[in-house]
Amino acid sequence: MGRSAPPSTSSPELRRKRTAAPPPEPPTPRRFCSMDDVMRRSRPVDAPPPVARAREAIYDAVLCDTCGSGDRDDELLLCDRCDRGRHTFCLRPIAAKVPIGPWFCPDCAPPAKPVKRFPMKQTKIVDFFRIQKDDQNGVPGKCRLSQDVRKRRKRSLVMHKKRRRILPFVPTEDRARRLKQMASLATALTSSKTEFSNELTYIPNMAPISSNQARLEEGGMQILPKEDKETIELCRTMQQRGECPPLLVVFDSCEGFTVQADADIKDMTFIAEYAGDVDYLENRASDDCDCIMTLLLTADPSQRLVVCPDKRGNVSRFISGINNYTPDGKKKQNVKCVRYDIDGESHVLLVACRDIACGEKLYYDYNGYEHAYPTHHFL
Repeated sequence: MGRSAPPSTSSPELRRKRTAAPPPEPPTPRRFCSMDDVMRRSRPVDAPPPVARAREAIYDAVLCDTCGSGDRDDELLLCDRCDRGRHTFCLRPIAAKVPIGPWFCPDCAPPAKPVKRFPMKQTKIVDFFRIQKDDQNGVPGKCRLSQDVRKRRKRSLVMHKKRRRILPFVPTEDRARRLKQMASLATALTSSKTEFSNELTYIPNMAPISSNQARLEEGGMQILPKEDKETIELCRTMQQRGECPPLLVVFDSCEGFTVQADADIKDMTFIAEYAGDVDYLENRASDDCDCIMTLLLTADPSQRLVVCPDKRGNVSRFISGINNYTPDGKKKQNVKCVRYDIDGESHVLLVACRDIACGEKLYYDYNGYEHAYPTHHFL
């Protein structure tokens, strides 16, 4: 029987064998003089592997693409696509804290959608803000309290200077202008995917209303005087009827949505209540929302409450905080944030702390009480 022919040199199997890489050479044996020498030259048990050490060295050399500095690495963000760095305070708008989850730099992030303006249709605005309808056509009637507001303001002006009472806001009389003001707020809320709410809301699986007891405030909380309480109730009634504070929400490329006065506002005028969902502070310890407000500071840290306007809120969430670390930043402040005991519950009120001219942006001291929020990078 004849021998079988040798395999063809052009077969795929043989080609793969010929082109395969040669096996790696075994490592050269290392010589040690003693056990002490072995222990001295060995790698610690908890030392990272070589690849991890190389990766850490790369990250340690990352610089901010905006300012060129590698300082403040605790506030230096790394893009999940290009690995380039940006400081939270070098971003525009500024990032209040390191975001949770993936982050992409402005060059790698998908293009931002232009702000879609809310339609300036009266019916849509009435439905959006749930304005009470007075007449048969569904159009909100002119607030009958406006005249009373003006009379009350003139009557209490002298007393205001002495007793520093809160004044009700004076809504814009021009209905078209008022619609523009409300449309600007509706634009900001819809762009932020936030539902309008002018009051504190209590949601299941968050803090219940029974937890908001002003008497639990550590050191006590000031009680809102009767006259000021009547003023707040008057303002709430006006807002339910479609008369809002003379404020315009505008978009700024450096600060995002901001609020500016659309008319002259007197000192001590009520601006808004800080509204949103009430939750325990410990539930929001890792929350990347940049507009959480302290509501109740109790001796027990587990019972401390905050207002979270990320799902529901009003114009207060768009008022910017000042840089309270510098004298120039303090000069910007024209609104103060005060917490009051109202009928046994804690509420946060925003009140003008000086005369505000038409067109001036509104700023308040975010650290008005506990000085815990990092505002040294605010504009």
